Amino acid sequence: MMEGENNFLDTQYNGARLSGQGAGMPRSPRAEKAREKRSDRDFIFGKLIGEGSFSSVYLAKDIHTSQEYAVKVCDKEHIRRERKVQQIIREKDVMNILNDRWCVTAPFFVKLSYAFQDVAKLYFVMTYCKNGELLNLIQRVGNFDREGARFYAAEMVRALEHLHSLSIIHRDLKPENILLDEQMHIKITDFGCAKILSAEEVEEATGPEEPARGGGGGGGGGRKSSFVGTAQYVSPELLSGKPCGPMADIWALGCILYQMVSGLPPFRSKSEYFIYQKIQKLEYEFPPGFCNDSRDLVTKLLVIEPEQRLGAHDPPGRYTALRSHPLFSDLDLDDMQNRKPPKIAPFLSQGDEEGHWKKRRNLADVSEEERVLRMVEQEKTNKWNKFVEGNLILKQGLMDKRKGLFPRRRMFLLTSGPHLYYIDPVNLVLKGQIPWSSTLATEAKNFKTFFVHTPNRTYYLEEPNGFALEWCKAIEEVKAFYFPTTTTTTTTTTTTTTTGART
Repeated sequence: MMEGENNFLDTQYNGARLSGQGAGMPRSPRAEKAREKRSDRDFIFGKLIGEGSFSSVYLAKDIHTSQEYAVKVCDKEHIRRERKVQQIIREKDVMNILNDRWCVTAPFFVKLSYAFQDVAKLYFVMTYCKNGELLNLIQRVGNFDREGARFYAAEMVRALEHLHSLSIIHRDLKPENILLDEQMHIKITDFGCAKILSAEEVEEATGPEEPARGGGGGGGGGRKSSFVGTAQYVSPELLSGKPCGPMADIWALGCILYQMVSGLPPFRSKSEYFIYQKIQKLEYEFPPGFCNDSRDLVTKLLVIEPEQRLGAHDPPGRYTALRSHPLFSDLDLDDMQNRKPPKIAPFLSQGDEEGHWKKRRNLADVSEEERVLRMVEQEKTNKWNKFVEGNLILKQGLMDKRKGLFPRRRMFLLTSGPHLYYIDPVNLVLKGQIPWSSTLATEAKNFKTFFVHTPNRTYYLEEPNGFALEWCKAIEEVKAFYFPTTTTTTTTTTTTTTTGART
């Protein structure tokens, strides 16, 4: 790394307050002065909430305002060694543009409040989204019903309209990069792969008869594109090195919509090479029961030629063809930020009394081919895979495990085998697993609390989101598969049991 590039990196992070931060929020002179400059000493750092290849994200509290933020901490030496300087600078530039051109009808992006540095690290202080990633929500419920899928797809369309109107392409849109705030609205993050189109590239992308800024206009973008993105969501033009325009994000939208409805991405295989082959051949299929409106929209978004994708010829910054699709009927996309997100429920195929989707998600009786595909997907996308000893994760979620008077937050993983692992999610340590036997039984006390009875111990568990009954049912279904001669013993009780008897 050249010395000039090192100096350039340092001068980009001088501790100044970011433009556009806190606009429209009057503050006292003392508070305003306190916000002018920040360092790591101005924050109390809490738990680790995310990790990347050269960064860690922590929950932190501003000591001056008590406001919570997500702080991305990047190792400068690692950035230089891996030649990621331009990527970091581009991420900051994109977030500054979004701050300066904030749109009240498309507030679906994390805000960068501060950027500063010390000798060894860079710090991004950003919006904290307490409900985590969209991917985690998909994995938790398996797949969305029509209302849930169309709501989040509509918010993504509105977000992309605004992003593309600023001549910015995300280029790595995927469920991991879509966060959920306290009200369960989306916040798009991670702009390290983004591209800010030049005036020339915008003109080539929109064509000679189109206005010179914005979201429509084929898939062009001037010079050939360098490869960026994630295998399951990357567009065909990026794979072939062709010029990349806004339609690359629209392709990713089609992949995400498919995943919300089915539970898995449309293109998946044992290796990235075979995934790329499937993308270039448009080789995917819809599982039984796929919602008709969602199916139609996915088909119109996952098109090899970018200029043939739905919305490619729409006016800049407004995807009229997408807005008028039947999936979004009676939705005002300019008012999505004011709508209450629907309660996410899994989709059940109407032609199957047992619930086709639910059965495939919660039971271990999947075909060998599907098991292999799901394992490949799990190994690539699920951070908990390393703890499950090669078993397929059927259900996962955070719960409080009580022993005596002291609850401990643990990540529980119900897998094939059968196994029920529990992990310390902060220190990422496997703490143990609940032993299986033909006499294992669940008991739901209420919507949040349930017990798992084993011959030598009863486990007292609290599911904070009110899904205790779902956990009981999933555990019993796995038990019924592996111990078919036993009877289901789930009970529901409202009686009070002392914790001393439940150790």
